[in-house]
Amino acid sequence: MTVTAPSVDQPDRLGPRPASTARRGRLLRLVPAVASALCGVLLYVSFPPRTLWWLALPAFAGFGWLLRGRSWKAALGLGYLFGLGFLLPLLVWTSVEVGPLPWVALVAIEALFVALVGVGVAAVSRLPAWPVWAAAVWTAGEAARARVPFSGFPWGKIAFGQADGLFLPLAAVGGTPVLGFAVVLCGFGLYEAGRLFAARRRTRTVRRAAAAAALLSVAVPVAGAVAARALVSDEAEDGTATVALIQGNVPRAGLEFNAQRRAVLDYHARETHKLAADIRAGRTAKPDYVLWPENSSDLDPFEYPDATAVIGQAVQDIGVPVSVGSVVERDGKLLNEQILWDPVKGPTQTYDKRQIQPFGEYLPLRRLVGAINKNWTDMVHQDFSRGDGPGVFDIGGTKVGLATCYEAAFDWDVRDTVTHGAEMISVPSNNATFDRSEMTYQQLAMSRVRAVEHSRTVTVPVTSGVSAVIMPDGRITQKTGMFVPAYLVQKVPLRTSTTPATELGVLPEIALVLLAAGGIGWAIGSGLRARRTGDA
Repeated sequence: MTVTAPSVDQPDRLGPRPASTARRGRLLRLVPAVASALCGVLLYVSFPPRTLWWLALPAFAGFGWLLRGRSWKAALGLGYLFGLGFLLPLLVWTSVEVGPLPWVALVAIEALFVALVGVGVAAVSRLPAWPVWAAAVWTAGEAARARVPFSGFPWGKIAFGQADGLFLPLAAVGGTPVLGFAVVLCGFGLYEAGRLFAARRRTRTVRRAAAAAALLSVAVPVAGAVAARALVSDEAEDGTATVALIQGNVPRAGLEFNAQRRAVLDYHARETHKLAADIRAGRTAKPDYVLWPENSSDLDPFEYPDATAVIGQAVQDIGVPVSVGSVVERDGKLLNEQILWDPVKGPTQTYDKRQIQPFGEYLPLRRLVGAINKNWTDMVHQDFSRGDGPGVFDIGGTKVGLATCYEAAFDWDVRDTVTHGAEMISVPSNNATFDRSEMTYQQLAMSRVRAVEHSRTVTVPVTSGVSAVIMPDGRITQKTGMFVPAYLVQKVPLRTSTTPATELGVLPEIALVLLAAGGIGWAIGSGLRARRTGDA
């Protein structure tokens, strides 16, 4: 037998690959990871204060491209990188006063939900009409994130990035789950339609059922959003009310803003006296009631006589009821409370915030947190307690729903005010802790979505801005700047009818979660059958 040696002109196929080829291979393997993180960043850019809502569609189209047909391990990693790309910049405001560690820890935990969603999307991507199943899986991930851990953290729901978008009317159909589902479905559908179109150009064939499913994944959400506009109205159904919002401003931003608690109260009282003077001079209309923000009096007016006097004088000067945000201690409990203050009777009604903020208003894992950084436990030296009743004030026959600050992010909390009769909603807030970050704009967008979801006027009185009046169709008709004293006065429509979203409550979300579970179950079952067939 003769063995022929390779010529000098032939590469030795048994030898090692050149270093440049190996390096190129490693770089190519990094492309999906980098692309996934960039798609997450693209999704972040679609959120307020920017009005680039439509960027959510290519973000999810790219996410679908990266996940389709992937193994569960690859999908887990790509999903986590997508979550980091999205949530790291979105939640950077959480680091404004406490530094980067809590911010990074929060994002690291929340991105785990997105990673698991990535696994689910990859699993269902082999099914017929997979964009539907995949969008339901995303909704299921948001539902979980809104509930655990520590009662959940819904910030970053896709719906909250759509306040300026085409799909916003869908909030009135099924709330934030249906609105978010439609956006994600449309994004995945765009990728699938593009993929099938490219396949047809290469092979001249494409399955009609797959093409129809892809096109419907895009067309149905768009058509549904257009049809849902019929549910959106800003007409008055029970007359109107003239409402005033007071933004008193704060001595300084940051966590120490309430070190000068009396100053914060004085600022809001001063702006109320200014409004009263302008009413007497005929420069503005007299309101039926006035709304102060959360923490506008961090001095407990039931405990400190000087706070009682300051509030009482301001309320008597304006001559109408005022809702005052205060921190009160009652029966050993610390409460974030709204107090309705009548110019004649004094305090008449109260609402205690129910959805309190972990690591802001109460400290889970206090011993562990204290071991990491004692300053954090000093900041929250006493935990707030939760209220136990719905937030609805009856002000001269007008029912005003209350969702204090962080509560606006929770579907059940805002809906609860409407099912208890609210004809308009107020979201008193305190964003002074977060300086000039995007947080206030993100929260304002939530209130715009809530206005459409329940077809109610929403007012947002904030200590340092941005305060705003939002019509039931989601339009902002007045707003203030940041860190300026100001007041807003406007006649707003009062509405009593309910939207499908209000009537259905959590049912659309449950249906989408069950759809996601069915898709994942189908995908797992198909995989097991294929494996058994292969073994046979």
